[in-house]
Amino acid sequence: MGKQAMGNIAYNQLRRMDTLLYLLVYPQKPLLTTKTIELVGYDKLGAGQNATVAVMSYSGYDIEDAIVMNKASLDRGFGRSIYMKRFNDGIKTYDEKNQVVIKEDIIARPDRDGQNFGKMRVLDNDGIASPGEVVRPKDILLNRQVPNTSGGYKPAPLTYKGPEGESYVVDKVSLYSDTRNKLQCKFLVRHTRRPEVGDKFSSRHGQKGVCGTIVQQEDLPFSERSICPDLIMNPHGFPSRMTVGKMIELLGSKAGVSCGRFHYGSAFGEPSGHADKVEAITDTLVKMGFSYDGKDFLYSGITGCPLQAYIFMGPIYYQRLKHMVIDKMHARGTGPRIQLTRQPTEGKSRNGGLRIGEMERDCLIGYGASMLAYERLMLASDPFEIHVCRECGLLGYYDHKRKSGICTKCKIGDHMATMKLPYACKLLIQELQSMNIVPRLKLANA
Repeated sequence: MGKQAMGNIAYNQLRRMDTLLYLLVYPQKPLLTTKTIELVGYDKLGAGQNATVAVMSYSGYDIEDAIVMNKASLDRGFGRSIYMKRFNDGIKTYDEKNQVVIKEDIIARPDRDGQNFGKMRVLDNDGIASPGEVVRPKDILLNRQVPNTSGGYKPAPLTYKGPEGESYVVDKVSLYSDTRNKLQCKFLVRHTRRPEVGDKFSSRHGQKGVCGTIVQQEDLPFSERSICPDLIMNPHGFPSRMTVGKMIELLGSKAGVSCGRFHYGSAFGEPSGHADKVEAITDTLVKMGFSYDGKDFLYSGITGCPLQAYIFMGPIYYQRLKHMVIDKMHARGTGPRIQLTRQPTEGKSRNGGLRIGEMERDCLIGYGASMLAYERLMLASDPFEIHVCRECGLLGYYDHKRKSGICTKCKIGDHMATMKLPYACKLLIQELQSMNIVPRLKLANA
């Protein structure tokens, strides 16, 4: 591939504005590779980092595939990544019938003295956000205004939506024309993220796990050569998964680091020399002064005493996955409701509630916490008071003049009773009535 072609690829990479981009800051080449990876060229595209892994149980925060991470390694840049998100909007036209003048949106200058000045602080004088500005949630990226019926304009800005308390930066602003030759804008915002508790990592063997805790380096175990692991993996991840390749990778990477050459880690070694046998790897380790089985003599960082067992320790190529806790964490007390059912909205993007499903309900009933189930499923969701006729069992209404409930069928209010039930239930009854199905409520203690 010529220099010009390589230059074009680099230029296209700079121009790309994907919806979501996750970039690793310090990618590395894997110490242990295979012939297939080299033929594909995947080792040329750094997708992870070589982490020194100690296979041991440590602190209980590494239960069920969780991993313990070294704070000093994170400070030095291990697993650090840049998250990029795109926002786009532009000018639209409104072609009304029998109109000579076609109405279209405008991008207005920011109002520096108005009450929205705080939200407009990232805007340039042309009404478009400047690259390099720090943006916070609800900040305006594009000060667009749309025409209204009176002939004027009303604001319809493009606002930035993101997690509270996090500072994102406008990385790039791209202006272009659409098919109707109208101005369109793309904004790329970036955020540097260091690994935190709950972020997901994986080796190349599908051994995925979230970060369970981050420990100070002085509290982590260390070897006789003063090597401290970057992360600690629980040994219970090996027997049922049978990922022998991961053990071979640890041995091969350790041998490669000590002798200064990249090793091949195919399953059984090949006579062609495209893979190293485990026997050859162990010979290299012994020659370099390590134990043949890849285990090290470790001291406890807390007590300073030697650990009771030899610990299997060495480099493994780890990848940072895009599942980060900052994108998923969500909770709410009170918030918006859906107009039709009067129940809380759904999803993190709409500030929705956390739903108690059928199985959670079964757990609450089985535990005997019936009032908790009642509170979650009705009081905290959509409580509603209805008026029911004791004679015909149909829903009535409250007459404010008579100060009493009225039955729509009996036309009297003598036999009315009030009861509480979820609004969605009342809605269902009325929807059934609209289809000529008449549900009647029989009240026991009215």
